[in-house]
Amino acid sequence: QVQLRESGGGLVQAGGSLRLSCAASGSIVNINMWRWYRQAPGKQRDVVATITAGGSTDYTYSVKDRYTISRDRTKNTVDLQMNSLKPDDTAVYYCNAYQLGVEYWGQGTQVTVSS
Repeated sequence: QVQLRESGGGLVQAGGSLRLSCAASGSIVNINMWRWYRQAPGKQRDVVATITAGGSTDYTYSVKDRYTISRDRTKNTVDLQMNSLKPDDTAVYYCNAYQLGVEYWGQGTQVTVSS
């Protein structure tokens, strides 16, 4: 079993930055992919950033060059650095981990970007 807990959300003005963190606990040794998703009101949940166990990263087009996903193996955390935030980035952000055919989710953290 894997437990994920996000932190770092909040209210920020457009152009500002936030850093989200996902703390993982439990049986995490076989996790081979981590993702951050977001879900805006009335919209579906979409992936924004991915990091594999090997360190490869990928981003959805709308956040490229603004967001950076990273992993700290010693702390068992996966972070999402978000820069140059826009009102369209407002959403609940979720941490996701994939292990042995099972997906795990955190409870989500709200990010609100004011114009």
